[in-house]
Amino acid sequence: MVRYRCLTVMGKAVATNKSSDLSIDEARRVVLHAQGFHGVRSTKPVSRRKLSDSIQRLGVLQIDSVNILARAHTLPTFSRIGHYRENDLFDLAYSDRHRALFEYWGHAASLLPLDLYPLLRWRMTRAEQGTGIYTGLARFGRERAELIQQVRREITDRGPLSAAELTLSNNRSGGWWGWSDGKTALEWLFWAGIVTTATRRSTFERVYDLTQRVLPPAVLNAKAPDECESHRQLVGRSAIALGVATESCIRDYYRLAAKETRVAIGELTDAGELIRVQVDGWRKPAFMHHTNKVPRSGSGKNAAALLAPFDPLIWHRDRAEFLFGAQIRLEIYTPAEKRKYGYYVLPFLLGDRVVARVDLKADRQNETLCVLATHAESGVAPKTFVSELAKELNLLAHWLGLPKVQVTQKGNAARALRAEIGQSR
Repeated sequence: MVRYRCLTVMGKAVATNKSSDLSIDEARRVVLHAQGFHGVRSTKPVSRRKLSDSIQRLGVLQIDSVNILARAHTLPTFSRIGHYRENDLFDLAYSDRHRALFEYWGHAASLLPLDLYPLLRWRMTRAEQGTGIYTGLARFGRERAELIQQVRREITDRGPLSAAELTLSNNRSGGWWGWSDGKTALEWLFWAGIVTTATRRSTFERVYDLTQRVLPPAVLNAKAPDECESHRQLVGRSAIALGVATESCIRDYYRLAAKETRVAIGELTDAGELIRVQVDGWRKPAFMHHTNKVPRSGSGKNAAALLAPFDPLIWHRDRAEFLFGAQIRLEIYTPAEKRKYGYYVLPFLLGDRVVARVDLKADRQNETLCVLATHAESGVAPKTFVSELAKELNLLAHWLGLPKVQVTQKGNAARALRAEIGQSR
């Protein structure tokens, strides 16, 4: 449907047939509102419905196995809505009764809302044909087709199984990530959409089953749009979630190809779904979905949140730097002696600015949230944020079930934070 092009500024829709200009402050407000950093965060468990709505708004939660603080997919919603029950998230992802999410390759390995399943069928079809997947996995699919079918039959006959429970669990052909042949076959079947994650065990081990036995019939039977329409819808969903974004950022959200993203953006812009905008200081043009708004000046000024390394707000590192003036880099895979800020570092968002970073670890044995390092951003005085940061750390510790917060004397803001933590607990 062709819509009227308009930009909503301070609650009023302004019609326009040309690109619009945004200041960097306006762009930040749009982005933070779109990403869900605008409501009051709860110190008591919110409803499963509110949790589901938050995930639906984001459109994707990245999964990662690192668990030094908490699983990656559990943190973004906490940053936006506050305290929720992890069992509710588990139910949304894996219970037959409450399932609202499924695992697949969205932005890397991800939990995705069920309504995205039809929009990603093209990716599954391509994977089955050996395209759009890792080279080694595609080769495995060609060369070990009989083995893949053997694993498929075993899942069909025996029901949900982990890779370790397969008959072929110990057979290795070497090479690809050190996986067993059975595990590699399962991953090929997962990419192709033939199997999916039925559940996760307490060790985070994935349990596979046939997709047709896991997802609701209404989802499985929903008609999949053609590839072009699927790309248009995925680009539209990305634009809504991102607020304001360049082509490369929109493409990165669901890891789409450059050419297909460019075509979809062009078509959505011509139809008035997307509005071309120029953000002050950005070298490239950006795009904004017509339903997104430019919040009033001062909105969100009381927002405070710790951003996990895999938070959608900071996935695209150049975008984070353009928005917040902070160079945010993942240092998990950096040798310890070369790390600048630490291993599992969370930027601290206060209002619409990133003002500090903390390296965190959950010491579950000693029931302590450990702050291994605290760094203020360049030009930011610790006294301007340590009170709010202390509140945020206490809130996080409470949610994690850790009664203590311990701050080490590392980083240019550690002393001030340590003193504040001592006063606040």
